[in-house]
Amino acid sequence: MEYIMDLLKVILPAGLAIYGMYIVAVSFLKKDREMKWMELKTKNTELVLPIRLQACERLCLLLERIMPNNLVRRVNDPTYTAGELHSRLVSEVRNEFNHNLSQQVYFSDEAWEGVRNAVEQVISIINRAYQEVDANAKSIELAKHIFQISLQQKNDFVALALKTVKSEIRVYF
Repeated sequence: MEYIMDLLKVILPAGLAIYGMYIVAVSFLKKDREMKWMELKTKNTELVLPIRLQACERLCLLLERIMPNNLVRRVNDPTYTAGELHSRLVSEVRNEFNHNLSQQVYFSDEAWEGVRNAVEQVISIINRAYQEVDANAKSIELAKHIFQISLQQKNDFVALALKTVKSEIRVYF
């Protein structure tokens, strides 16, 4: 019995010391892992944030360029017929959108869906206005109809998409 008591006197303090060292080591490793995770997140943010800002700039530029009043003023030529202007406007909107398709990876599904809805809405306005004029009429007639329809709309999908994109990027500032 005395032998067991002597053994416990040695094993118990040694076990407590080992357990204490285990707790310290686990705590140290956990903090070290957290520090490395924070460093990784910081480096990731340093790399991704400028790219996301650039993507936001490109989407904002896309949305500004496809606003009906900006689009018509940029593309219209007085020598065009309504049919020519229509095809150039639709082509311009589609080209702008296709050029910026890769930007969707930097935004939420809701923001990208807003951008896509805005593009579709602009094409819809152009098509609706084109249906109301003669294809051989002067381009100014189509431009007037596009302006009228865009002014009559209650929901401005382009402005809404622009607001969504801007609010999503403001999270970082």
